Amino acid sequence: MDIRELNKISIKAYLANKGIHPVKDRGYYGMYHSPFREDKDASMKVDYNKNLWIDFGSNEGGTMIDLVMRINNCPFTQAINELKKYSLTSVNQHVNTTVRQQNSFSFHGINILNVGSLSNSALIDYLKERSINIDIAKQHCREIHYSANNKEYFAIGFENNSNGYELRNKYFKGCTSKDITIHRSEDKEACLVFEGFIDYLSFLTLKNIQTAKQNVIVLNSVGNLSKALKFTQSYPKIYIYLDNDEAGRKATDEIRAVCKFVQDQSASYAKYKDLNDYLVATKQVKQLPKSQLPRKPLRGFRM
Repeated sequence: MDIRELNKISIKAYLANKGIHPVKDRGYYGMYHSPFREDKDASMKVDYNKNLWIDFGSNEGGTMIDLVMRINNCPFTQAINELKKYSLTSVNQHVNTTVRQQNSFSFHGINILNVGSLSNSALIDYLKERSINIDIAKQHCREIHYSANNKEYFAIGFENNSNGYELRNKYFKGCTSKDITIHRSEDKEACLVFEGFIDYLSFLTLKNIQTAKQNVIVLNSVGNLSKALKFTQSYPKIYIYLDNDEAGRKATDEIRAVCKFVQDQSASYAKYKDLNDYLVATKQVKQLPKSQLPRKPLRGFRM
């Protein structure tokens, strides 16, 4: 691997591999306790999209290689060797996992080739079809190029708590590892629960905000609910945005069984399969000529 490829290695994933996690995670950046000095204020920022870091306490920053040099207090050549070793072990072991695909066949063992900023026109067009704000999507998602069955593919990637990715494009829905995604905030009261990341992006688009002020849990599948319950119990107020189907209702009941205050927000999009279907429908209505608009407006979206 050359220097450019080594600097593309996710700083967030590298730190997580060392047991270092963000104190605050805003989705597109995280605030960490500095790993190379005493830091009670969590003053090191990692920009996930640019894959750069800056320690405000020591006024240092840079690339992935710069961080390895600083953490290990080592020269450039040693940092290169460290990252090459890391790339061949931890990363590859992590991404070469089974991926399930909602098609007539499935991929078994995919390999991530590159993780970068979301820019592919086909992926952008897919998000536009789903009425997702592109700037918001770029803050929370990555463009993943991967290989499977000796073929190369690309998809929108949404990182989960295992440092894997939920993968989505117009024809494919899968993941590199099955886990939930948690975005923590300073809010100690409320937590929002979404079934999938497209629903989360739909919420942000509807609200026209870059990130939620509340804590957020994206299940990435109702099958991951058990992993989320211990986190939901720690918040006094839970707001749920799950699909309007039997699985969504069952998951909502399970959350209600362990949490004191639960508000099911699916009533706001009761006539639709999920929050994204509601977003698409309302966006289409807004684009109609005035003469074709329905007499009664659609119900407003709250919280």
